[in-house]
Amino acid sequence: MKIALLTLGCKLNFAETATYERGFIAAGLEVVPWGEAADVCLVNTCSVTATADSKSRNLVRKMHRLHPEAKIIVTGCSAELRRREIERIEGVTRVFGAAEKGRVVPETLALLGVPAADTPPASTIFPAYSSAESRTRAFLKVQDGCNNYCAYCTVPYARGESRNLPIAECVRQAERIAAEGVREIVLTGVNTGDFGRTTGERFLDLLKALNNVEGIGRYRISSIEPNLLTGEIVDWIAGGTKFQPHFHIPLQTGSDELLARMGRHYDTAFFAERMEMVRRKLERPGAPKVFFGIDVMVGLPGETDELFKETFRFIDRVHPAFIHVFPYSRRPGTPAAAMPGQVDEQTKKHRVAVLEGLCRDLHTEFRKQNQGVRERVLFESTVHDGMMEGYTGNYIRIRRPYDPALVNTLVDIVID
Repeated sequence: MKIALLTLGCKLNFAETATYERGFIAAGLEVVPWGEAADVCLVNTCSVTATADSKSRNLVRKMHRLHPEAKIIVTGCSAELRRREIERIEGVTRVFGAAEKGRVVPETLALLGVPAADTPPASTIFPAYSSAESRTRAFLKVQDGCNNYCAYCTVPYARGESRNLPIAECVRQAERIAAEGVREIVLTGVNTGDFGRTTGERFLDLLKALNNVEGIGRYRISSIEPNLLTGEIVDWIAGGTKFQPHFHIPLQTGSDELLARMGRHYDTAFFAERMEMVRRKLERPGAPKVFFGIDVMVGLPGETDELFKETFRFIDRVHPAFIHVFPYSRRPGTPAAAMPGQVDEQTKKHRVAVLEGLCRDLHTEFRKQNQGVRERVLFESTVHDGMMEGYTGNYIRIRRPYDPALVNTLVDIVID
């Protein structure tokens, strides 16, 4: 039996698909590229924007055209939010929503007449981690869902309310990753810092437990809301741990007016204070600068030219190392979709380009600020024109001539 898997969207989706894949392999299925003949095709969909929703449905149709005899299995966020539409697509055999992810492997195997090697216990959260990227890095899902219900967002409807795995299970998953020879883990979730809501445990206690897993050389926190990045957490990291000076924090907009309208739980003054606090606690003369990546959404309802300029000025003032910029997408059923002041697509496109230009300038400056600093690089196996690449702890990409002895090793370098 052969299976093809196709994934759209975020790192959580890729971690979940990788976990499905391990389950299918354990049951004896052969994983093939999605363009090759297969007995079953699994599409893990995304619904973060209208474009992602449309692309998900089109790929399901494409898989059926390429594999007309194959069973088509669909899961992911679009499968939850657009279930009836997807079930009506020709060729679709089974759709699994957000609460059914633990049933994807056993029920698909049952459809094929293949006994499951292992049936996961019933749970409100599907444990998952990604296969190692270039043999060095894996994404470990520790949390899922969100209770914030921001005005523009469908994630709470697509992935459910905030919930998490117990710390003991997260540690077991990390130990499995370490046993595969992976040196770096990125903790991921929809609202990662909200960890503990269903188990009563603390996010900091999770970090402390993972820090003790042998074989893992370093950790990153993929995304954390500014109000959940506490001084206690940063103090602990500053005390000498495997957690790196690299933080991805969603800003969404640098306008206090829009932050309030969208239901965000902070203002720009608080956001700036969080960044300043982290820098104060983690940066020292001659030490690496903290890498801040921030999410910014342009074209939110009511974003005038002046409010966009406020966002630009605020980002320029707090000086992150990177900006992940994306245009607001009007999502049916969300409060923002019905708000006045919808911004036209051409204006959104222009504003994205403006912030991407700012991002290039900020990243160039960040790199210069780190010149001459000693750091450690985890080199990857991928070869580009005879060169290998890796990342420092504060996420600066380093290139050097390929040396197989350096793959998946932490190497001291001076950033040039």
